[in-house]
Amino acid sequence: MNSIVIHNGTIITMNSALDIIENGMVCIKNDELVKIDSLESDSPIPEAETIIDAKGGIIMPGLVNSHTHLPMSIFRGLADDLPLSVWLNEHMFAAESKYIAPESVRIGTLLSCAEMLLAGTTTCCDGYFYEDHAAAAMNETGMRAILAQGVIDFPAPGVPDPKGNIDNAEAFIQKWQNISPLITPSIFCHSPYTCSEATLKKAKDLANTEAVLFQIHAAETKDEYVRIQTGHQTTPIGYLDRIGIIDKNTLLVHAVWLDDNDINTIAARGAGVSHNPESNMKLASGIAPVPSLLKAGVTVGLGTDGCASNNNLDLISEMDTAAKLHKVNALDPTLMDAASILKLATIQGARTLGLEAVIGSLEIGKKADVIIIDAHKPHLVPVYNPVSHMVYAAQGSDVRDVIVNGRLLVQNRKLLTIDIEDIMEKVIKLSKTIKK
Repeated sequence: MNSIVIHNGTIITMNSALDIIENGMVCIKNDELVKIDSLESDSPIPEAETIIDAKGGIIMPGLVNSHTHLPMSIFRGLADDLPLSVWLNEHMFAAESKYIAPESVRIGTLLSCAEMLLAGTTTCCDGYFYEDHAAAAMNETGMRAILAQGVIDFPAPGVPDPKGNIDNAEAFIQKWQNISPLITPSIFCHSPYTCSEATLKKAKDLANTEAVLFQIHAAETKDEYVRIQTGHQTTPIGYLDRIGIIDKNTLLVHAVWLDDNDINTIAARGAGVSHNPESNMKLASGIAPVPSLLKAGVTVGLGTDGCASNNNLDLISEMDTAAKLHKVNALDPTLMDAASILKLATIQGARTLGLEAVIGSLEIGKKADVIIIDAHKPHLVPVYNPVSHMVYAAQGSDVRDVIVNGRLLVQNRKLLTIDIEDIMEKVIKLSKTIKK
């Protein structure tokens, strides 16, 4: 028998043909998609343990957030309207040194997971400190994630002596490799200016040895670009490539300050890029050349960044921003069309994380990560093009039901695995201490 059958909705498959199925039906058995088809009006609904009526809504793959810092939800709005260097060095690093601890990481992660699930994100890629506690919290929620222990050449939360940064990351990776099929460990170097060449090489060697994703903020700001040019006589991408960091298992986050050679290098090495337009806009970092990256064949995913620099984790909002930002920047309304943007948040995002064979589209044999959008709302009526609707009209609050790995995590906008009232109460209490 099927575990779950979803019917009476329009399916956006996000398969290679971008098939749209009217009066669609999705059958799930355990954790897998076993049937995706149209259900004739006179045909019976297949038997299932749980039958979900989409009520004319949109059925689509869960969204993939390719860059987050989950525990930083506790710092949402703490230091806004500042340059990145001031925001980071004078506020975030100071706040982290005082208030990032196992419990704050746990509740910050749970708060972020609740926000993402309620807005349709089923998979995220995270990098932070005390990541073992973030992973344990994430595992409680039932979400899918790539989680990375942060590496930086300064005393950091949980790693007071930076000499132990790689050992700490290695211990995290080895612990979480076999705990949960939904949690994949990774390693995250903060940036090419906060990690030495030796640290970057050791971290990349570890990622290669353990066959995990290597993440790094790269070419994010003009200051970084000038700093690396001055110190290494090349661009940030040129420098990382020269020391052997960029390959198909590398995720470059932001990638704003790129020249043509950088784009060609990223394409040739097969690295992925996480595009974070709202964070880049808020910190005035610049506009990543995403159309040029896509034209060169680079795989690009969409990310929100952390709540301290966005200030939300709503990937549906991020899609709308990304589409419009690139259109107005190029003065071309045809650029970054809705289908291209939706790919960034689904199948392309999955590809940047090495998960495209598992998630990112609704296809038989893939894992059952599915969301249902309630389309019976004034701002979603009428629906001529469901793909365009998801990018330009939908909101995170339109997500009604969320299934991850065949398990219902949100039903009728109610979280089933997170006590959100308890978590919000704890975060509010902590915020009062931080505010003092």
